[in-house]
Amino acid sequence: MKLQRKNRVRALAVGALAVTGALALTACGSDDTSASGGGAGNAAKAGSIKCEGKGKLRASGSSAQKNAMDVWVQNYAGACKDTEINYQPTGSGAGITTFLQGQTAFAGSDSALKPEEVAKSEKVCKGGKAINLPMVGGPIAVGYNVPGVDNLVLDAPTLAKIFDSSITNWNDAAIKKLNPGASLPDLKIQAFHRSDDSGTTDNFTKYLKGAAPDAWKHEPAKTWEGKGGQAASGSAGVSSQVKQTNGAISYFELSYATAGKIPTVKIATGAKTPVEATVDNASKAIAEAKQVGKGDDLALQLNYGTKAEGAYPITLVTYEIACDKGNKAETLPATKSFLTYIASEDGQNALKDLGYAPLPTEIADKVRKTVAALA
Repeated sequence: MKLQRKNRVRALAVGALAVTGALALTACGSDDTSASGGGAGNAAKAGSIKCEGKGKLRASGSSAQKNAMDVWVQNYAGACKDTEINYQPTGSGAGITTFLQGQTAFAGSDSALKPEEVAKSEKVCKGGKAINLPMVGGPIAVGYNVPGVDNLVLDAPTLAKIFDSSITNWNDAAIKKLNPGASLPDLKIQAFHRSDDSGTTDNFTKYLKGAAPDAWKHEPAKTWEGKGGQAASGSAGVSSQVKQTNGAISYFELSYATAGKIPTVKIATGAKTPVEATVDNASKAIAEAKQVGKGDDLALQLNYGTKAEGAYPITLVTYEIACDKGNKAETLPATKSFLTYIASEDGQNALKDLGYAPLPTEIADKVRKTVAALA
């Protein structure tokens, strides 16, 4: 069933308005799955979680959703004492690989599955196939560490050249033109990218390709294709490098910038005013997404080239990847229980203080119905 554009835009606007401006610090600096910073504001209502299944539920994938998973896992564990959720933020590519090998109950990915991955999933999903369940949206922030520069504006062509090593110094003429009056130092640019296969990389390079095709010649991919630069693992890895390295710049989910107090780039899109990386501004861009998945597959296509006023164009939607049919009998009850919670109103409201955009109502309703039908 295709989503009607009018309803979708209205629903996304409602979701955006519901997000608060305050962003809580979360435990983004480590790769364990113990949440901190959840607090009473993120606590789930005891009656909102229906506990099913026992034992350990293993999952892995997107590190961009780690901060959300930390809180979800903490809240779920508080209600369901017989089930342990173990989510490892290994990156989208690694998470999908592990899922397709039958080692995890579900995977997190910042990009929808490719057709060949869906086909491969039929070996794991006996009698069914893997589907994409959007669970959370938000901006990909471009964080930087340039001494003396607190307000930095870049556009897609300049970003593409920075990350492809065509622009190598912070006082380059192209950067000066976008930042008149700024005191840009004679300092080498240290561009960091992900070393692991990453849905965040996929979405970031889709933006570069879509908005600056003349400057970014590489095809979008989970694996980094740009020239030069330095690599680090996971969103925690690249954000940590930016935090500690003079001249650094990288891309990561907004909550990592918030937690690390890392300044973020405003994007010149062609709108009247450069756009800041905020949840509300990302929601305005996500409002232009189109559903391209068929049936219970809710894969979305984002518009990375938007010029709408106040729309932040570098966004992602994180999916949970699960079998529509053929899930393992020993993990199905807990899988449905956990996914039901995180897609619920309480689960989505837990994201408000983390820099994520809760699912708009229409998409959330579809996700809940699909999760309920998993078999």
